[in-house]
Amino acid sequence: MLHLIKIIEDSKIPKYKQVINSVFTAIEKGDIKKNDKLPSVNELLIEFDISRDTIVRAYDHLKKLELIESVPGKGYYIKKDDLELKAKVFLLFNKLSAHKKIIYDTFSKALGDKTTIDFFIYENDYRQFKNLILSSKNRDYTHYAIICHFEEGGDDLLAFIEKNIPTEKLLILDKRIPGLPKDIACIYQDFENDLYSALVELNAQLKKYRRLKLILPKRTYHPIEIKKGFIKFCSEYAYGFSCIKEIDDEIIEKETVYINLMEKDLVTLIKKIKATDLKVGNDVGIISYNDTPIKEVLLDGISVISTDFESLGKQAAHVILKNEKRNYKNPFYAIPRKSL
Repeated sequence: MLHLIKIIEDSKIPKYKQVINSVFTAIEKGDIKKNDKLPSVNELLIEFDISRDTIVRAYDHLKKLELIESVPGKGYYIKKDDLELKAKVFLLFNKLSAHKKIIYDTFSKALGDKTTIDFFIYENDYRQFKNLILSSKNRDYTHYAIICHFEEGGDDLLAFIEKNIPTEKLLILDKRIPGLPKDIACIYQDFENDLYSALVELNAQLKKYRRLKLILPKRTYHPIEIKKGFIKFCSEYAYGFSCIKEIDDEIIEKETVYINLMEKDLVTLIKKIKATDLKVGNDVGIISYNDTPIKEVLLDGISVISTDFESLGKQAAHVILKNEKRNYKNPFYAIPRKSL
């Protein structure tokens, strides 16, 4: 019975949840039946070098779901074996951040208890991305939900995906892949038009400034379409503009709005502004990409342009549970706050 418990060290899923998922999968596949005895806490502790609290937490959750029961002095037993999993998902993100956590939490909640998720991060590294997908091929996943953002590489992305992931199991999240067939499910941002439209929406606040500067590092995973949308807006509405490759070298200028994409650049930008006599929301403006709770209170409110991360997570779960093959543009919005 011990061999039915699978702990994947590369997965970002907590180990207690991996124990739960292993029991789900074993029941669903018929590998364990009603009244079968599960491995003891000590057996799992020794086999996988995980804490007693982790195992007890997993078994307590399974007890709450009434899938197992504990018999004092004897151990844990399968109480019922009529579980039918709705999905077994391979989830692959480029990085873990505050807004990615919102996607994951919403996605996981919307899928519910009768699903399992193996969650992996590839840190914008295309080679790691490919290795994780290749190593997943023998794990019987019903769905692959993946985000494709790389700092470099990826020229053969579509060919690699088509070769290694069955079309009917694939869900692309956040960024569309050029040439992606329409019969592959996709929930995406329209980066160029979203940014352009958001800046148009904020134009009433922008009019008191002369220039807009986009902080776009030379080495980045952000889609080039963001820069295209920025240039399109500035050109049509007659703003001076430029792109900053390195915020550390920037001299803060009056009557300028700075648009940051990376959280670390926002911190540096605020520090540099505070070192001047310029006032945020009057002399200089800040727009930050991707909303997070801290931006509601930072400097009395940082203006943001952002996709709806909760919607993305919910829509992804819906597509998987319904086995839909649709393309869905995720909502994008602007929130003006005191930083403009």
